[in-house]
Amino acid sequence: MKPSYEFGDRVRVIRSLRNDGTFPGKPRGAMLVRKGSVGYVREWGTFLQDNLIYQVHFVEEDCIVGCREQELISGSAPWIAGEFQYGDWVSAALPLAVGGEPVVSEGQVGQIMDEIRDRQPMSYVVLFEGRLFRVPEAALAARVTES
Repeated sequence: MKPSYEFGDRVRVIRSLRNDGTFPGKPRGAMLVRKGSVGYVREWGTFLQDNLIYQVHFVEEDCIVGCREQELISGSAPWIAGEFQYGDWVSAALPLAVGGEPVVSEGQVGQIMDEIRDRQPMSYVVLFEGRLFRVPEAALAARVTES
């Protein structure tokens, strides 16, 4: 297992990082670092012999967090922030169809399962009623939750 990043490398986290219970002084689930934040690798190691974990110092947040390799990209890689992230609840901003057949009605609620950043416009994999769909960002709206 060879690490992709070395000491001092500038990296960007591609998803928000929350406390999984291992970060002292913050409650479980508390936001540690927002997606898109840039940090610097301090060191790396393995967890359970097959997971690379990088100790990353996020200078702006003054926070040192353990990150899995799949949560990081190079700090020099192109970055598109996107409006949504994994786990967000969204609604269809317009009716969605596959092959001309309606599959999701306007306003139907779904959950973001993945982000697809390799093409413009950015799109997401969204779970609507047990089915996954690739949906462009413009066809989604943030779900307003009532307090």
